[in-house]
Amino acid sequence: MAPYSRFLLLSLFLLNLTNSLFASAQTAQASQKATQQAVIQTSMGNIEIALFTQKAPVTVANFIAYIQQSAFTGGEFYRVVGPDNDQGSPPISVIQGRTNPQFKDFPPILLETTKLSGINHTDGTLSMARGGPNTATQQFFICVGEQPSLDYGGARNPDGQGFAAFGRVMAGMDIVSKIQRNRHSKVVEDPYIKNQILAEPIKIIAITLTD
Repeated sequence: MAPYSRFLLLSLFLLNLTNSLFASAQTAQASQKATQQAVIQTSMGNIEIALFTQKAPVTVANFIAYIQQSAFTGGEFYRVVGPDNDQGSPPISVIQGRTNPQFKDFPPILLETTKLSGINHTDGTLSMARGGPNTATQQFFICVGEQPSLDYGGARNPDGQGFAAFGRVMAGMDIVSKIQRNRHSKVVEDPYIKNQILAEPIKIIAITLTD
């Protein structure tokens, strides 16, 4: 076979291989589930959640990594915030959870803003707690009612970037609301979180993926 013919055949083979790999990648992306279901088991009852894998891929992958390492087993909902005990502005209503204190955090993740994800902080939204941008690790909160000040451009965080929403409660908002109404708090030195840290945190027995 002439060198030119061999080159032509090799080129066609590589072109077909490239097209095949590209098609496979597209198929895999298209078949990825839009949501991942999970259950937060607490000492007050279960909270069923959906994680938005396509809209907030970085944040969801991070949360799932903690779940798969059983990091939330022995965790807790330890902070409750409402208009009556909130020292921030505008006031919000959320409950905040965290992993077992013995678990070592993974590195912080990039901030997927609501402008990027399109997931707003509506009633039952799960979102990541953070200080500065790109500092979130494992602490998360659940919104009780509409919380637009937590979205991108909202006034709750001075940097205006908002928080990374990544999921939503599908069942169990009655449990979330019951936790949020708890005001049996302990004394803390930081005035910003006064009357927000529960004296007896609500235990997270486990968070498990269900599909």
